[in-house]
Amino acid sequence: MAIRKLLLPLMGTEAGEAALLVALMAARQWRAHVAAVHVRHDGREVMQIAGEGVSGALIEQMMVATEREAMQRAEALRAMFLRVVVAQGIAVASARPDAATPSADFAILTGRDEDVVAQAARVADCTVLARPDRAEDVTTSDALHAVLFDSGRPVLICPRVAPARLATRICLAWSGAAEAAAAARYGLPWMKAASHVTVLTHPAYTRRGPDVEALAAYLALHGINVDAARFDRGDAAIGPALLAAARDHGADMLIMGAYSSSRLRQLILGGTTRHVLEHADLPVLMCR
Repeated sequence: MAIRKLLLPLMGTEAGEAALLVALMAARQWRAHVAAVHVRHDGREVMQIAGEGVSGALIEQMMVATEREAMQRAEALRAMFLRVVVAQGIAVASARPDAATPSADFAILTGRDEDVVAQAARVADCTVLARPDRAEDVTTSDALHAVLFDSGRPVLICPRVAPARLATRICLAWSGAAEAAAAARYGLPWMKAASHVTVLTHPAYTRRGPDVEALAAYLALHGINVDAARFDRGDAAIGPALLAAARDHGADMLIMGAYSSSRLRQLILGGTTRHVLEHADLPVLMCR
């Protein structure tokens, strides 16, 4: 079982560059292909939001301006992609089934980010995305949640600064829930290639389901030996405590399930998934 195709939606140059570097690190590790895509909004959508009473000439001007801005943004992302990929010594080429070396290409698609990205993610092993924060453009967050909820595939959320290494020491957050089980399943190739895997647990994080001993026995069947550690929560919420534990264990990847409680509840009240999405300073492989 290996990673052969990574989808990389590019939406901004600054955060996108760090995500691209992480995707290329993974591609080099797995000799995989990075399919970088930028989704342009259809300029004709201006007609739908302009409303009645707006002249045809003004709508046309708005469409032209929108198209010009979209093209400039797409070309800036293409230039960044080529600069980084060439500097990393990765071939700019289409995916090939018989490829023995990593490769990457860039495509511009048209539509709504969340629709296009979720559909493209269904034919990729993993989607790599920059970590959103509270000040981030909403499209990044929408694309992230579309992958989590509507692709059936995992997403690798990248920190704002690319790490020096990737998935050599992994922490797996285990709650016993179905989302955690899905994350563990998609994390198998990463854990199998890692030098050390630690399973993090806490009674306040645990839900009804298999305990950590049952998980360890399952992973051992895949040739993955793990250490189990109960992380210290103290007075902190689960999210901050989980990230602190991953740092304490020297992890360069955290694997976890997403949204065991509803997304709406987490948006209003906060929650583990939301905190990790907003504050993680290491790559996080999530699955729901």
